[in-house]
Amino acid sequence: MNKPSVDHVRAVINALYDESNPTGKEKASEWLQELQRSVYAWEIADHLLRLNVSVETSYFAAQTMRTKVQYHFHELQPTQYQSLRDSLLDHLFTLHGASHAIVTQLCLTLADLAVQMPQWKEVVNDLSQRFGTTVERFPVLLEILTVLPEEVGSHHLRVGANRRDDVCTELRASATTVLNLLAACVGQFQNDANIKVKMFRCAASWVTLSAFPPAEFAQTELLQTTFRTLHEADSSDMLHEVAADFVCNALFTSENLDKQQPLAEGLFKYVMMLPPAYEKAVNSEDFDRALNLCRIFTEMGESYLHVMVESPGKGLGDLRTLTILLTCVKHHQYEVAEVTFNFWYRLSEALFKARNDAKTAIFRQYFQTLIEALCVHCRLDSDAQGIPDDSDEFGEFRLRVADLINDCVFIIGSTNCFSQMYNSLAQQGDKIPWEITEAILFVMSTVARNVSDESEVVGHFLPMVLNLPSTCHVAVRHSSIKLVGELAEWIHEHPQYLDPVLRFLLSNIQDPKISSITALAISSICMSCYSQMTKYFDVLAQVVVAADSLSISHESYIGFLKGVCKVLEAVESTEKLSEGLQYICGIHIASLKQILSAPGNSYPDPTLWLDRLAATFRYLNPKVDNGKVHPAVVVVEEVWPILSNICDKYRADIKIIERCCRCIRFAVRCLGKAAINLLSPLVSQMVSIYGTNPHSCFLYLGSILVDEYGEEVGCISGLVDMTVAFCVPAFQLLSQEKGMIEHPDTIDDLFRLCSRCLQKFPVSFLKCDIAIPSIHCAVVASIIEHRDANLSVMKFLKCLVSCATEKSRNDFQERVSLVQQILAVHGQNIINGLIQACAGALPSYMVLDVAEVLWEFITFCREETSKWVELSLQSIQTQIVPGSVIATPQQLQEFHQAIIRSSNQDAVWKASKRFSRLFR
Repeated sequence: MNKPSVDHVRAVINALYDESNPTGKEKASEWLQELQRSVYAWEIADHLLRLNVSVETSYFAAQTMRTKVQYHFHELQPTQYQSLRDSLLDHLFTLHGASHAIVTQLCLTLADLAVQMPQWKEVVNDLSQRFGTTVERFPVLLEILTVLPEEVGSHHLRVGANRRDDVCTELRASATTVLNLLAACVGQFQNDANIKVKMFRCAASWVTLSAFPPAEFAQTELLQTTFRTLHEADSSDMLHEVAADFVCNALFTSENLDKQQPLAEGLFKYVMMLPPAYEKAVNSEDFDRALNLCRIFTEMGESYLHVMVESPGKGLGDLRTLTILLTCVKHHQYEVAEVTFNFWYRLSEALFKARNDAKTAIFRQYFQTLIEALCVHCRLDSDAQGIPDDSDEFGEFRLRVADLINDCVFIIGSTNCFSQMYNSLAQQGDKIPWEITEAILFVMSTVARNVSDESEVVGHFLPMVLNLPSTCHVAVRHSSIKLVGELAEWIHEHPQYLDPVLRFLLSNIQDPKISSITALAISSICMSCYSQMTKYFDVLAQVVVAADSLSISHESYIGFLKGVCKVLEAVESTEKLSEGLQYICGIHIASLKQILSAPGNSYPDPTLWLDRLAATFRYLNPKVDNGKVHPAVVVVEEVWPILSNICDKYRADIKIIERCCRCIRFAVRCLGKAAINLLSPLVSQMVSIYGTNPHSCFLYLGSILVDEYGEEVGCISGLVDMTVAFCVPAFQLLSQEKGMIEHPDTIDDLFRLCSRCLQKFPVSFLKCDIAIPSIHCAVVASIIEHRDANLSVMKFLKCLVSCATEKSRNDFQERVSLVQQILAVHGQNIINGLIQACAGALPSYMVLDVAEVLWEFITFCREETSKWVELSLQSIQTQIVPGSVIATPQQLQEFHQAIIRSSNQDAVWKASKRFSRLFR
């Protein structure tokens, strides 16, 4: 892009907002995005802000400036930082009365600059002197001070740990100034709600730095004003919300009782005075205020949870907190109850880790009350039609309820919980509303899987469910069927119930409204009772064939196939097993043949049938005696030419090719060595198609073939040739401009294939023509941020070294010699890539995989690795701005020594992670 004029930029911005043609808007948006990526954006944005001719142009300019400082700060020289800062300060000083969106963008930009600009000292004092002297600019000061602590932790900024620590230290040194400033606000702006909102937001941001003196802060008028606001019924909704945010942040900060005990005690006293305000909000049906107060109660519970578990009922561990939280759970709107979920999860986790039955018993009654309240919240509306929808908001809430109950039910016991719900159901009487029954059944289904096999309650309960009238609400039938499926393990131990259960389920599978959940329930029974269900196989196979007419969903159908295959595995006769497999695959095969016979220009979608065949092969794993023909051979031989024709016909369609490769993959896994005779034409076709249509799924399928047949001596040569044939076009694809970035799937699958080769036939692979090019490619790809792609690269580099440490094979010395020769030439480059990955090229969470490779090098050749690491560290840029060091020489040396002296992989990972955080 050439440098555009400011007038042209203004015209494009106007077109973006005023153009009625969607195509014109899209072109304008694309052009402006390209401008923002260009180096000219700095000057143009600055010019537009000075002109300030319209809200649209000024907002675009402010947003552009934020984007440049956040993502493209490296484009500036350190000598330009000060002029940029002065310019931003001028813009804010001039535009203080502009729209909130513009001011916010500029404040964020200035905060991001402060974090990245080591030359700017005394930031808070400078800002206070510039904006704190006049009332009209005071809101801008509060806005900047609010975002400043928040931006220190921004992951978007490429700032290392040393710089972040320096900024935090500087801000903490200014905390008293900020606290005094906020305290002055309390007195000066008592009746200005807008200023109070900004004041609370600013306080909420700064309190997280843990820099306010705890005792002084606990007694400050600022905190007292905040709680008065929470009690006031006439405060605005926004003011009440930001006051609650401030208190929540203060509570979070006070969790560190070693340093914040006075603050914790002060906050506890104030919060325990809030229940009347909550009750008032509930009575006046003020949902927002009730929600805000619930957030405060929950945050207090989480902050002092460790005290509650260690010293229940004492001091900050006062169990009244649980009573208050249960009051919130009982709020008539489930959104309030949901706020508390993380607290209950954390409490149950803490009790589990404590492994103290006496303490657990103290909390049992609270969890019983919790589950009863959750059951009430799970009730559907009495006028609801149909079955619950898991994808809507309420359906997702019920799923979260199920997760929470699963996490904490051990405190009560699954069997006790099941009995509690059953008793609740029995006590309701004959005229119980259907929505109450359904909710109880739903909760019972969440714990049914873990009910004791010796439970007699299930025996009393099952007949009640199996005899439900067909006229009862469909949601009740749906939940009862799901519950029966969850009781599969109990039914396995009580086979006398198997016949009536299957009759119940098979009668319900014919109802299209509940056929899908019924199919999943039958699958669950099959998985647990497969050996007892072989006599039902014919009936189950008929359901497989008739599934589409029964309106069974695709997901449920695949689950049903899984259960049927498990039953088929238990069939003792190999001939009957083969016949059964042919029967259930027959409809899939016939449908695929019909698709392939469609007219030449017609391309029906075969993915449904490919997925069903793949599932059948995936879940069928019969035991085959030596010398006997695999029962799946006949079916696979019939399917093979069909899959081959699909690959040819749909070679350009990535979705269908991926599904076809997946089907082949599971067929190969199912047959194992019995599929060897089918490999040669398959490999030839894969290589041929990949040459013109480089779908990475062929590389993945190639890795499956290597994994399955790589130890067969007669197959190694062909598999090596296949790998070479795949690698050549793959390397060409990745060597294109942005090839590595645009084709992460190819990187992932390519290095998975190469890793499998190193695992199965390392000598043959290391001697082939693509061994060294694959290492070169891996070095370049070692800094790719794509998680899966980078993981495969690291596994390949790890396998490169680890293949020389496995002594169980006869070719050990040859492997060691080959790897030593390769590392003597390429070891330094590999380590360079790994150190670069640790030094900011990859985010810290991905460094674990790099550490595994480093540990493999250290294990194999510690002395050489030490030299390579030392040389790599010498080439790292450790200083951009004079006086601001990314990593000190001491830190580089500490990292070097830490990894080289490590006695285990975990130590290498910890050292690498610490080192990585210095750079981003």
